[in-house]
Amino acid sequence: MSISEKPADHPGHPERGKTGLLLINLGTPDGTDKTSMRRYLKQFLSDRRVIEVPRLFWWIILNGIILNVRPKKSGAAYDRIWLKDDPDGSPLRKITRLQAEHVAKIFRRDDLITDYAMRYGNPSIPAQMQSLKDRGCTQIVVMPLYPQYAASTTATVNDEVFKWALDLRWQPAIRTVPPWHDKPAYIKALARDVRAAVKKNGEPDALVVSFHGVPKSYHMAGDPYHCQCLKTARLLREELGWDESSFHATFQSRFGSEPWLQPYTDESVVKLAERGVKHVMVMAPGFVADCLETLDELDIELHEEFLEHGGEMFSYVPCLNDSAAGMKVIEEIAIENLAGWVDLRARKDRR
Repeated sequence: MSISEKPADHPGHPERGKTGLLLINLGTPDGTDKTSMRRYLKQFLSDRRVIEVPRLFWWIILNGIILNVRPKKSGAAYDRIWLKDDPDGSPLRKITRLQAEHVAKIFRRDDLITDYAMRYGNPSIPAQMQSLKDRGCTQIVVMPLYPQYAASTTATVNDEVFKWALDLRWQPAIRTVPPWHDKPAYIKALARDVRAAVKKNGEPDALVVSFHGVPKSYHMAGDPYHCQCLKTARLLREELGWDESSFHATFQSRFGSEPWLQPYTDESVVKLAERGVKHVMVMAPGFVADCLETLDELDIELHEEFLEHGGEMFSYVPCLNDSAAGMKVIEEIAIENLAGWVDLRARKDRR
């Protein structure tokens, strides 16, 4: 048998196939009921990247306390933002789906398949990676929808992607998108949203730029997240041309008793109200889609706290979501990371 021949029963190897682009966000429960919430929280809080404490100790806390108490409380919070008459249910799932559909429509190529996944919940990363492979993708760009890199977000997405690939005989080529916290298109899109909110609601006495927090110990261990958040905030302030005294970068959503990144968003907003600030504007640049942490934690809970402590007007700036400006950011990042596999730059330049 010559080197060009193969056994009769050999499955054969296809030529280079299609390219996949997978947009991935954090995740969402399938519903607000206790069972759905418990399943989601167990997957999320069992991730070693999210909770970095000794496994045995955490297993006891998680299964003995948290999963018996937290599902009801979290379910009530999700219920406040749930899209009751929408098949997606979750705002995060709906927005991420719309983002993926927009990208697919804009690029519209037979050799490129765009889809979306959730790190926790559905549609899952393994299922969507397998779907892309089954549809003929021999190379896949994985795009975590986190502008700032953190081990508990971007890294755990990458972990799950490569975990799926571990048992494959023939793995697709995989690229992972790096952080884009300082991309000019991203900063300009955020600034446009702030200016639009100012035009609609008036100029605030203070703008609070809130990022999701992580334990301080993660930062001290070398995680770049804190630095990237502050760089995003600085670039946004410079783009807006605002004075430092009316611009505040803060961190929200702390969990447990250990110190997290500071200053804390809730404490900062309460202090502003107590100091006589009447109009505060809040935005969350670290989220590219509105979700529980923005719609409930900021626009409902933080809003109420501000008013209770003397504030008069609370303006929430929605995430970039599937807005025209937000989608241009995702398009640009996709084009950069697909380069060499799919040339989309010329298509963009013609638009």
